[in-house]
Amino acid sequence: MMIYSRNRRLRVSAAIRSLVQETVLSTNDLVMPVFVMEGQNKQEAIASMPGIFRRTLDLTVQECRELYSLGVKGVNLYMKVSENLKDNTGKESWNDSGLMQDTIKAIKDAVPGMVVMPDVALDPYSIYGHDGIITNGKVDNDATNEALTKMAVSHAKAGADIVAPSDMMDGRVAAIRTGLEESGFTDVGILSYSAKYASSFYGPFRSALDSAPVDSQEIPQDKKTYQMDFHNSREAIDEVLKDVAEGADIIMIKPGMPYLDIVAKVRETIDLPIAVYNVSGEYAMLKAAAQNGWLDNDKAVIESLTCIKRAGADMIFTYAAKEAAILLNG
Repeated sequence: MMIYSRNRRLRVSAAIRSLVQETVLSTNDLVMPVFVMEGQNKQEAIASMPGIFRRTLDLTVQECRELYSLGVKGVNLYMKVSENLKDNTGKESWNDSGLMQDTIKAIKDAVPGMVVMPDVALDPYSIYGHDGIITNGKVDNDATNEALTKMAVSHAKAGADIVAPSDMMDGRVAAIRTGLEESGFTDVGILSYSAKYASSFYGPFRSALDSAPVDSQEIPQDKKTYQMDFHNSREAIDEVLKDVAEGADIIMIKPGMPYLDIVAKVRETIDLPIAVYNVSGEYAMLKAAAQNGWLDNDKAVIESLTCIKRAGADMIFTYAAKEAAILLNG
């Protein structure tokens, strides 16, 4: 029998393959998570994430200038908070003169075109390492929402373009949206971590910020009472739709590559932009394999990020944003 249909005809050369390529990764797709610490002219390597550093504010601004020059137009900010500023309320998070607020102002002054997206969650500010306020040994959802709203409004005052609540409290998008509107920040967007799973892939991130739950019988041992169960899929759609209804402008799915089935399902369900977080554990695994010579780092970086976009992501938060931008720029 003669075979007339051959898919290989469209794979004969690099030029043909590029003409029929369905998914194109660019620097416009990338957002760089940035860790900031107190002090001046210092940076600390994060051992579990080779190539990633905690930096003081002055060096963070330099890094943002370089990122923007490479075509990375968004940064996601996280603070390493001094122990003496932590408590159960997280009140330092809405200090208008706090490190986060000063960082937002400095970046917007130095790189006005950079989209600044500060993290909105209490874990870096909490003596317990949880994303919310602890009341009677449990994470208090509604009290936490009040704190998160103050935090988001304070970020908006400092000049944030988009606030990014990553806490997974119920109803916090509506609370934050109301707080922003009532404070006159009608143009500040909300990127909601709508489907954030209780994942083992967050370990390097928590060590970077010292934000893991403390070892105490008086509080929950993990974050499984508010972050999603990794066994579940339909629940993610419900979480996403609720956040859309509450006023989210962009929704986040986290982690990335192990959850591409969730990304694809959400993409089929909503028309809002989707962000996907290529998390610290994913980054660390790739780096460890590359350092051992088990795979080609550059090829694996571009392939993994392209796969996330192919699944339906409009933007990708990734610790590989800078190196990916260098590779994409040729």
